Amino acid sequence: MNHSKSYACIGLHNPKSPENVGSVMRAAGCYGANSVFYTGSRYDAAKPYYTDTQKSYEALPLIGVEDLESIIPYGCVPVAVDLIPGAKSLTTYKHPPRAFYIFGPEDGTLGKKITRFCSDTIYIPTEGCMNLAATVNVILYDRLAKGEDFSYHHEQLRLKP
Repeated sequence: MNHSKSYACIGLHNPKSPENVGSVMRAAGCYGANSVFYTGSRYDAAKPYYTDTQKSYEALPLIGVEDLESIIPYGCVPVAVDLIPGAKSLTTYKHPPRAFYIFGPEDGTLGKKITRFCSDTIYIPTEGCMNLAATVNVILYDRLAKGEDFSYHHEQLRLKP
């Protein structure tokens, strides 16, 4: 596999707490994601990273943005992850080689403002909703298990023109 073409980023829509984001950073570091973006006012400073025991934030960009649609990394397919009607089950989902996975907060959904610009909306079939970090871990592991592994070197991020 040509690792330079495999690329995945995480987008967090209004995450709830530093603990959630720290755990997402840890998962992103474990699975080789390229960057993490977040929106919203509930999480400004992102320090200290209580649950990022591997200190992924030292090597993995965590970038606060106003709007996730405007920063979709060049060539990436935006994929909403949300437990909503019409979403595709992760069990049969084929991950795009270059993906921008967008997750909602634990206490809400993404909403049409975000799902309208995503190519797909996927969900994890469970008996209820999972916490944010667990969801990120499952999605990234599924990507790896299905053969769409990540680039373990961080290429320079190119934004959409």
